[in-house]
Amino acid sequence: MAMLTRRERIQQELEATEYPLTAKDLCDILDIRSRSIVFEDIQHIAKSVQNEGKQVLMSPARCGECDYVFRSRKRAKSPSKCPKCKSEWILPPSFIIQEID
Repeated sequence: MAMLTRRERIQQELEATEYPLTAKDLCDILDIRSRSIVFEDIQHIAKSVQNEGKQVLMSPARCGECDYVFRSRKRAKSPSKCPKCKSEWILPPSFIIQEID
């Protein structure tokens, strides 16, 4: 059997999981050193899985202090601080791949 690429492995994890995974979760599971690479890969995967009748769902980042939700962010990457309370305690976005109904 051929070795899977990093993106294929990330896609496989996001399809198999019951609960959305953060970039840190994926780094830990797949022994990847850089979260920014995972964020880039997820953006690429989101485009490619559409052809398979699937979609990457993102649970947006949230402020751990005031519970502000970063709904309008288009990028997968975590924000650095909350625009509402200025806290840097940000709970990262999480991802899962599901079939499109």
